Amino acid sequence: MSDRSDIECWLTDMDGVLVHENRPVPGASELLQQWRDQGKPYLVLTNNSIFTPRDLSARLRASGLIVPEESIWTSALATADFCASQIPGGSAFVIGEAGMTTALHEAGFVMTESSPDYVVIGETRNYSFEAITKAIRLIGDGSRFIVTNPDATGPSAEGPMPATGAVAALISKATGKEPYVVGKPNPMMFRSAMNKIGAHSENTAMIGDRMDTDIVAGIEAGLHTVLVLTGISDRAEIERYPFRPDEVLNSVADLLEPEPVESDL
Repeated sequence: MSDRSDIECWLTDMDGVLVHENRPVPGASELLQQWRDQGKPYLVLTNNSIFTPRDLSARLRASGLIVPEESIWTSALATADFCASQIPGGSAFVIGEAGMTTALHEAGFVMTESSPDYVVIGETRNYSFEAITKAIRLIGDGSRFIVTNPDATGPSAEGPMPATGAVAALISKATGKEPYVVGKPNPMMFRSAMNKIGAHSENTAMIGDRMDTDIVAGIEAGLHTVLVLTGISDRAEIERYPFRPDEVLNSVADLLEPEPVESDL
């Protein structure tokens, strides 16, 4: 799959693709409007599990981008979808924020500290040593270990801060057990997103700014892949990997179709 003209559905990363440091990337608003005008199904994807889709929709609106909450797919939603497919009506002990607990509640899960089916580690700004200790003991007692995303660090105004992957590594070291990671670069997240909008890999594209998550997962999911250079990657970064995106564009503005010219005839 390498011809953009066959694309009927779009998946796109959020940070570095549509927004950069809370400001919209030039062309992002117009591209979203183009998809709406053309009636093309799309989802905005993020590995961030802190916020609910409603929260993220409001944050994007404040940045000048209109994305309805039903068009947002987070690693929390993908994780809840996965857990519910494995153990419908199950239970979980969660280290995370409202984005994760809300997604699991809406998937029919019960939150408990008593022999949960899953221990789920998501993004949070308030990691508790007590909660991490509880997670280690529950996993040791047989609860399944799930992580929303593998990111070891996240950005902050003061510099990098430990993120989900770092806390998961601590728990893995203490338990000797590796987690199942649902978010990017696991193509599972893309497959669940496509299921949500009724898309098929043959006519779906993924836009991202990272070779090691967006692009590799898109390739493994069988999607048309588009790398934009408005985020973390530059052209030199592409050369470090043995795989290639189908397209490399300066920004999402390059995906805008020209306005039809009206004839005077």
